[in-house]
Amino acid sequence: MSSGPMPYDEDKMPIYALGVNIGMQICSQTNFKALLDEDELDILLKGFSDIVKGESSTDPMVVLSTHGPAVNKLLSERMEGILDRAKKDGDEFMAGFLDCNEEAIKTDSGLIYYSMTEGTGESPSDKTDEVEVHYHGTLIDGTVFDSSVDRGTTIKFKIGQVIQGWQEGLSMMKEGGKATLVIPPELAYGDAGSGGAVPAGATLKFEVELFKVTKA
Repeated sequence: MSSGPMPYDEDKMPIYALGVNIGMQICSQTNFKALLDEDELDILLKGFSDIVKGESSTDPMVVLSTHGPAVNKLLSERMEGILDRAKKDGDEFMAGFLDCNEEAIKTDSGLIYYSMTEGTGESPSDKTDEVEVHYHGTLIDGTVFDSSVDRGTTIKFKIGQVIQGWQEGLSMMKEGGKATLVIPPELAYGDAGSGGAVPAGATLKFEVELFKVTKA
């Protein structure tokens, strides 16, 4: 996300930052933007504002006792619909990727592995092996959610510290190699997603370049 001008004067920005912090904490637990439409988001924010400002026209406990049970039902139904759609879209993306890349392979686990450059060095074989890589991670719509390439620095980690799709994909690579990994949700972050960056049920695409393997 690009960095634009600050919305308030310097003396008011700490208060705005407090609001940003609260919003980020809430949205890291639930992606309300995906669950609610614009009008519903306005109503949600009105409820939040009324409580913070002490301006609620109705006893908050009466609101919760009367309408609270419907909240879980509403969120559960919408989350289920989002999950189903995300998984369907992911399946279609994977099928399209295989059709467009004849040399790509789909493993028994469901991972798609496509070698872009064959390596010639060591391969990681144990969860305690350390690797140094560059990677560029996107959602199936092309949204970048994490990228060491964009940050301009490689990353080192032990194989056992990353998602299953990475563990399997890296074990198929050799030093000096570059590959595309298309990872279904069951080998990534599953139905929970990951904070606000990876939606629930998301299929992920990574371009990974393996520079070095350090055996445990």
